[in-house]
Amino acid sequence: MTDAISLAQPSPTAAVLIIGDEILSGRTADTNLNTIARFVCALGIDLKEARTVGDVPAQIIGALNKLRATHDYVFTTGGIGPTHDDITADCVAEAFGVPLLEHPEAVAILARRYGDDFNAARRRMTRVPQGGTLIANPVSDAPGFQIGNVFVMAGVPRIMTAMLEDVAPRLRTGAVVHSRTVRVIGVGEGTIADTLRAAANAERALSFGSYPFGAGSDGEIGTNLVVRGRDEARLDAAIAALTNALNEQGVLAVLQP
Repeated sequence: MTDAISLAQPSPTAAVLIIGDEILSGRTADTNLNTIARFVCALGIDLKEARTVGDVPAQIIGALNKLRATHDYVFTTGGIGPTHDDITADCVAEAFGVPLLEHPEAVAILARRYGDDFNAARRRMTRVPQGGTLIANPVSDAPGFQIGNVFVMAGVPRIMTAMLEDVAPRLRTGAVVHSRTVRVIGVGEGTIADTLRAAANAERALSFGSYPFGAGSDGEIGTNLVVRGRDEARLDAAIAALTNALNEQGVLAVLQP
């Protein structure tokens, strides 16, 4: 597989930092990475890296500082709730070297939501690193926040997804990457590997990927060949050339709708 999508002007890059012992223990299955990947891809932002760390300050701070220094945007999920193990805000403040303070707007939002039940635990969710701005939470009101190029969001998938609506207008977008899939039926990857390699070598501005399938209930085996790029005309020409080459090899290759 190659990955050499070229651009006239580089598109923004992004990374995801998933935080939580519950992810690493297997107790909770992460779906946020997939959601964020689809979100940034639609905006022409290249997701380049994803890391998962536990509720360990040194791990969170170290990973965050590395990612924010090497990517245009970093999205974090998890660890901004009301309990003692929700330490993401503390770690982000330390990473940026700023105080962690109650944000007046966040205090007002949660005071309205909880009324007399607005206790000390819930006030923890109003703490934002100095200089940060809130990310709206239309599901449960408790906001996320942005500081610099870092967007700190909830770990609950429904809440995190809703927060992305407020994040989108803040991002610099790029040229969208388009994708085409050719389904090769009846043969495995080894049969078409040389043909795919030749296609990739001929079009280094595109990304070629091979993803096998098989042994399903219908007994069908084969490979999905995915070609990606920002220039649709170039992409379609490469797909046509690849399909023709496979057909000439006697391999059934069908462009998927």
